Amino acid sequence: MTTVVERGGRASGPAPSRLSLNRSPPMAGTASTIDRLLLLAACLLFSSVCPVLSASPDIGLANDRYEAAAAREWREVFHDPCTGDWRRFWFLDGEVGVVKTGPNGIDLTAGPEFKNDAHHMVLWTKREFSGDLKISYEYTRLDRETRCVNILFIQATGSGNGPYSRDIAEWSALRRAPAMRVYYDHMHTYHLSYAAYPNNSDETSYIRGRRYLPESDGLNGTALRPDYFPSGLFETGIPHQISVIKADRELLMRVENEEQTAVFRMVNDSLPPISEGRVGLRHMFTRSARYRDFRISAPIAAGSEGLAEPHEEQPGQSGS
Repeated sequence: MTTVVERGGRASGPAPSRLSLNRSPPMAGTASTIDRLLLLAACLLFSSVCPVLSASPDIGLANDRYEAAAAREWREVFHDPCTGDWRRFWFLDGEVGVVKTGPNGIDLTAGPEFKNDAHHMVLWTKREFSGDLKISYEYTRLDRETRCVNILFIQATGSGNGPYSRDIAEWSALRRAPAMRVYYDHMHTYHLSYAAYPNNSDETSYIRGRRYLPESDGLNGTALRPDYFPSGLFETGIPHQISVIKADRELLMRVENEEQTAVFRMVNDSLPPISEGRVGLRHMFTRSARYRDFRISAPIAAGSEGLAEPHEEQPGQSGS
């Protein structure tokens, strides 16, 4: 079943056909009253099952924008099957989280202690990427947490202030304890959180985009609207194919599993654009997942980049 997720919120199924009540002309007031009650009940049932369909004029916009972006000619510029030595293409922030590769992919397992910043982790590409990007990979959640988030960072660079130089690899030592504030206070990047939960008793999963504003006011003013609250996605042990297209000021995300497909659109309509930097995978403490077949592509018209070549391990970067 295909699920369309649109501006304003929750996932919904395909739009049902127009409600039709075939009935004979009422012979008495009682029959007419019954018909009206039946119609009211049907409308209430419809609105409870499909709350989004009547909530927004942008039905299908996210899907249309994603399809248009995906239809461009793309050239693959990075590919990691995620079954070999991860240090060939990536480096790690954090000294507690564990990176383990095997025939089924890379397992990222953050530290187990909730609210211990040293237990976060981020895996970064050694290579930087510029312009529009299409990022795709298989994601399988391994934990059963109802707190904390996974984040995809898109084109991260440092603020350039003080020790936080543009090249984030130059100050990786300052992220040995990868506290979240170090990233949003000192990096330019897009942030896409998914399989995400608030750090409280609320167990509602959400998807949210941000554009960090370093050396500013924390996360205030960084949100890209709207937030989404999909149901049925990212169940533990279920592989999901994730494709994210950064197209100018739009973040377009498509998530598929065997039972559903959902598309999301977030727009940077007022903050400075982002055009280059590294790609990263962040796990907050307690979170773990498997990644497989990680690919990054650029539009053919954007340049002549080829497939990423192996990189030497950068000094000071290690993991297990």
